[in-house]
Amino acid sequence: MDKRIIEGINLIIRESLKRPKYRYIMIVVALISIMAAFITGIAITHAATTSSSITQASAYAELGKAIGAGLAIGLAGIGGGYSVGVAGAAAISAIAENRELFGTSFIFVVLGEGIAIYGLLVAIIILFVLP
Repeated sequence: MDKRIIEGINLIIRESLKRPKYRYIMIVVALISIMAAFITGIAITHAATTSSSITQASAYAELGKAIGAGLAIGLAGIGGGYSVGVAGAAAISAIAENRELFGTSFIFVVLGEGIAIYGLLVAIIILFVLP
């Protein structure tokens, strides 16, 4: 590997570890996301059971699917947002020191966005593909 790439990776990791205060914020947001997923799942199940004649087992299956999809999107969004925030801040610091690190820094920021997209794909699979 090129020495500049290794220096860029080292700088990005070093800068991202300097921000431990964001961990507490992310824990609170994750707990709110989990509670919102459960409440949404219960509301969808209640609406499905009152509006049509669904069996109790089918209602629990819908509840599980709704909670799983909500958790997939919520937690993946939180993880993606956290990783983009930390990697973006570190990338800006790295680019400010050395403009040649833009490509390497950009790759790390884009990889964080992929986490949220994967969560969305998993939620779509849970809602529309699973029986």
